[in-house]
Amino acid sequence: MIERIVAVRLPNGLHARPAAQFVQAANRFKSEVTLVKGERMANAKSIMGVIGLGVAPGETVTLRVDGSDEDEAMEVLVRLLTRVDEETR
Repeated sequence: MIERIVAVRLPNGLHARPAAQFVQAANRFKSEVTLVKGERMANAKSIMGVIGLGVAPGETVTLRVDGSDEDEAMEVLVRLLTRVDEETR
């Protein structure tokens, strides 16, 4: 298992479209993916779980990935959480 603390730089945080893109990306991997905000955690492959965390722009989350493709999954998912472009709006 690998774990990384990430500052979310998405202009609207992990809400609606960016959350859906994040969940779709997480589902491409075999690894288990968990997103942690404070004392709450969610399965990163669940749209309701991710949106339910209410991650706002600039907040810090912990991303945990465990499985055979964890390195690639971590790289892709961190990139999604930290990108700032028109596609995430």
